[in-house]
Amino acid sequence: MIKRLVSFGLAALCCLLCACSEGNGKTAPQRPTVESTERQFTAPADGDLIAIFTTSLGEVRAVLYPNDAPMAVNNFVGLARTGYYDGTVIWRSQYGFAVQGGDATGTGTGGSTIWSNNPYPLKASADLKHYAGALCAAFAESGGNSQFYFVQALPDSVDKSTQEELTANGYTESQVAAYEAAGGLPYLDNTDTVFGQVYSGMDIVDAMACVDTVQNEDGTDTWKPTEESTITIQKVTIANYPGPTAEELATAESAE
Repeated sequence: MIKRLVSFGLAALCCLLCACSEGNGKTAPQRPTVESTERQFTAPADGDLIAIFTTSLGEVRAVLYPNDAPMAVNNFVGLARTGYYDGTVIWRSQYGFAVQGGDATGTGTGGSTIWSNNPYPLKASADLKHYAGALCAAFAESGGNSQFYFVQALPDSVDKSTQEELTANGYTESQVAAYEAAGGLPYLDNTDTVFGQVYSGMDIVDAMACVDTVQNEDGTDTWKPTEESTITIQKVTIANYPGPTAEELATAESAE
C-alpha cells in the first residue's frame, strides 16, 4: 500500500515567492506532495523523536532516525539540549543544493561534539537517502560534527540518466521514484550521514536558500547569506511527535 507522503508545505508558497530576493535569480520551487513507501516520506508516528528549528524565517520540523544513525542523532540531540545551536546562524546557503548551520563560530570552520569534539564515523544507511528535505550530518574526520545541513535540491534535479544510473547501482524502484519526484543529491548517499527528514517547513528551507548570498572569501564554491540576509537559528527543541505547537514554544520561551 502506498503511504501518504508528508507535504513540503505549499501553503506559504506565495509568501515565499515574495521572500526570494528580487533580481537574484532564485525562485522558491513548487514542491509536489510525493507519495512513496520510503520512510522519509511517511508521516511521523506518535512518539517519534523530532527536532523543531525555530528560525528568523520560520519553523522547520524534522523527524530523527536514532535507530539508523545513532551517533549522529545522539550528538545532535545532546548538543541541542544544551542550547549549543541557539543563536547560531545558517552560514551556507546554496540554492538547489543545501543550507547548512550548526557551527557556533558562524564560519563553517568550527563545531563540536558531545564527545569532547572527537569525531564520529560516517553511517550510511541503505534505507535513508539524500532526498530533498533530508537532514544530514556534515561529516568531517577532524571533528566539528555539530554541523548539519538540509538538502534543498530542486524537484527536477534527478534526471532520467541519473535515475538509470541509480537503478544500475542497486537502488530500488521505490527509491528511484522518490528521487524522481522529490529531487535530491544521490551522489552524497555514501558520503554523509542522513539522520532526519523535514516533514513540516520545507518552504522555510527553500526561503533560506533564496536569500542574497556572497561567495566565501577563501574562493571555494561555497556561498553564505549576506549580512543583511542573516538567518538565525533561534532555538532547536527536541521533542516527541507531535511535539509542542509554535505558540506553546513561544510561550515557554517568553516564560524563561
